[in-house]
Amino acid sequence: MKAMVLNKLCNLTENQTPLTLMELPVPVPGDKELLLKVSVCGVCHTELDEIEGRTPPSQLPRVPGHQVVGRVEAIGRKVSNIKIGDRVGVAWIFSACETCKFCLAGNENLCESFEATGRDANGGYAQYMTVAENFAYPVPAVFSDAQAAPLLCAGAIGYRSLQLTGLKDGQRLGLTGFGASAHLVLKMVKYQYPNTDVYVFARSAGEREFARELGADWAGDTTEHPPHKLDSIIDTTPAWAPIVEGLANLEPGGRLVINAIRKENDKRSLLKLDYPAHLWQEKEIKSVANITRRDVKEFLNLAAKMNIKPEVQIFALEQANEALLELKAGKIRGAKVLKIA
Repeated sequence: MKAMVLNKLCNLTENQTPLTLMELPVPVPGDKELLLKVSVCGVCHTELDEIEGRTPPSQLPRVPGHQVVGRVEAIGRKVSNIKIGDRVGVAWIFSACETCKFCLAGNENLCESFEATGRDANGGYAQYMTVAENFAYPVPAVFSDAQAAPLLCAGAIGYRSLQLTGLKDGQRLGLTGFGASAHLVLKMVKYQYPNTDVYVFARSAGEREFARELGADWAGDTTEHPPHKLDSIIDTTPAWAPIVEGLANLEPGGRLVINAIRKENDKRSLLKLDYPAHLWQEKEIKSVANITRRDVKEFLNLAAKMNIKPEVQIFALEQANEALLELKAGKIRGAKVLKIA
């Protein structure tokens, strides 16, 4: 099979593209596993974190990609609920122990044995991959393959982030950064909380315009102050500075939810918190750690009910480096998706 493979960590630049197109053996599914013929795979900022060493793969070489949609080509002898020919998705959560206190409580995202698709196991930047039956999800028929891919990560992690805000209808929500995840959160909020105003902070004028097109009530730069203080903010950026900037825009008792696996170290990462302006009056900071299987299932059902259609840009498998470079450069409108076939 063809696959785009990460052989060594590096800083992604036009002169140093990290992924190499290679021929690999088609993997063989274990007793409880599925072999997927991959149709599409979404491109996520977390792949940049893997490539550049902020959350490195557990071993190299590695096939990245964790927003995977494909058809079941073969099944292990102990697979019971999925059959050959089914269309399924694979998300960031590749496996967990399923026996610890976190897993038993439905919080597999906190399991010490948590493994991530495309980081701790080969992912979807390839024509085939294997995954355990318990970590594959039927994809609702209303979505094309390309539309479904970003729902599996950008959508599911956005869904979890929104739950963690504790938002109530009529409150004000801020979204910092406006890429694949935030544009889906905006659609969710407008559907579930019709009386909630959404304020978008983005450095790119194009992203701010896109946010207004999708119904944002206000859009400005991350350094700007909105016309009102906000009850909660979801940060989806890779940088530290918007955290400090966002805290200053919260109401007393407000909550900032950080939707990121890792943060990049940049020149502005050493900015200091001013306690009275940023944290006093019982403001909260909460991180999002991975996702659970419940998040993926619930969000796919909600997305089907809402008939969400993510904005996507299509790239060929061989163009994976190009898609990643655009993502790093901030050339974002919706989600980027690799077409594998």
